[in-house]
Amino acid sequence: MSEISDIRTGVIDVHAHWLPRDLLALPPGNPYGGMNDRDGELFLGDIPLSFATAAMTDIDAVVADTHKAGIGARVISAPPFAFPVHAPEQADDYVTAYNEHLAEAVARADGTLVGLGLARLDDAAAARRELTRLAGTEGVAGVAVPPLVQGSSYADGVPREVLAIAAELGLAVLVHPMQLTRPEWGHHYLVNLIGNPVETTTAVASVLLGGVLEQLPDLRICFVHGGGCAPGLVGRWDHGWRSRADVRAGSNCLPSDTFTRLYFDTVTHDPDVLRLLRSHSSPDRILCGSDYPFDMAQPDPVGYLLSQGLDASVFEANGRAFLGL
Repeated sequence: MSEISDIRTGVIDVHAHWLPRDLLALPPGNPYGGMNDRDGELFLGDIPLSFATAAMTDIDAVVADTHKAGIGARVISAPPFAFPVHAPEQADDYVTAYNEHLAEAVARADGTLVGLGLARLDDAAAARRELTRLAGTEGVAGVAVPPLVQGSSYADGVPREVLAIAAELGLAVLVHPMQLTRPEWGHHYLVNLIGNPVETTTAVASVLLGGVLEQLPDLRICFVHGGGCAPGLVGRWDHGWRSRADVRAGSNCLPSDTFTRLYFDTVTHDPDVLRLLRSHSSPDRILCGSDYPFDMAQPDPVGYLLSQGLDASVFEANGRAFLGL
């Protein structure tokens, strides 16, 4: 079980990113050319990310921005470019370094920050070693992972084993898309605007139709950006489950029934989409998210919730439950 002292009261933002300057080069094999600071602005390779480097790298800046946003506590994890997926067998040192930096960062934050670490997803033994270390690290509640790993998701293989290890150790799991490229998404930022929701939707379907939560009832897993397209497709998945043996081969429950056991954040950018998500999910599984400090972030996550008539205290309770507090 993760070790977390009490955190500040108030809404908990479960979806925010942090990476220390020492690790801006990103893990071995990454195709981006690393991240770099140019006159105070952060770049991914030669692509400007449209926010100050300090917002990603400076813990004091992250804490100040958290307080300014009216958030009680913020859960920080690595940006998706830092997931160790391109040459995972060479990434052990990077993963360990990130998790050590993360522990130091949250320890400095006086209850404002909680951490989600990194782990390899290609080797179950390596994942167990790192997740066991995370479970014994003060201030770290779990792990952040991508939706897809080398063309597969969480229905089987090592990624599913990693979820089982996380559940066994009482760690929360946050699933964040990687912005994978496809030729048809090479313009208008479609790699993010379409690609991110599609990646997440694939992972949600994999977990539901793969029977993951039937095998791992204690797993606490959250899908960001409101679950991507999943809230709009769960009825279609139910129809397919009823109609086709291959759809229901991996699970004994309707997708809509298991959907209520998943956690989702509120970064939907559309009140109607948030209402659709709430209509399919359980009210105690909706979590506040911001995607700080990226350009696609919800700039006022607490105000967004309050504008929809939602109770801020619920998002504190839900956040604490997700983190295992």
